[in-house]
Amino acid sequence: MISLSFARFPSAPMQASFRPSRRFFLLASLAVALVPGTLACAQINSPPQAMSNAEVDRLRDAAPEPRERVLAFISFLDQRTQAIEKLDTGRRHAGREEDIRDLMNQFASICDDLDDNLDDYRRGHSDIRKVLAHLRSASERWATILRTPPSDPQYDVARKLALTSLGDVQDSASGMIVEQKIYFASHPAAKEN
Repeated sequence: MISLSFARFPSAPMQASFRPSRRFFLLASLAVALVPGTLACAQINSPPQAMSNAEVDRLRDAAPEPRERVLAFISFLDQRTQAIEKLDTGRRHAGREEDIRDLMNQFASICDDLDDNLDDYRRGHSDIRKVLAHLRSASERWATILRTPPSDPQYDVARKLALTSLGDVQDSASGMIVEQKIYFASHPAAKEN
């Protein structure tokens, strides 16, 4: 049998029960009151996703095929620029500037994702030459559409970020076109079908 001895700690008082103080109740009440409000604010202030679940699924399905994945990104960016163009040329409505800002932020985020993918394809020597030419011509059209809406403090920063992200994609695509011509000229077996 195991016997417990409290002889080593003779001065330790034994407490029969825990009696919370008023301060404890006040702090606990405050914590319970603030946590749901904090979570709600975090959800309200969190930025919307740049891509819908369907778009993410389409990218996931196209993951094994670099050409299809780049074409999917081009499609998503086309949709965003068409929506921006429609908002700019269409009938004015309340919240128009915020909608344009959100679309430009989505555009910038998708461009950043595309640029990351292009970097991966560059390292892996994926043959996407045909798609790169399409991407380069589409990027010129997108830049024109992004610059079209008149200056507005609601979306000027978002436009600048979108154009910067687009510039990164254009630089990557232009550099890859040259690199891929050189690489696949010296590695003919790996050419695109």
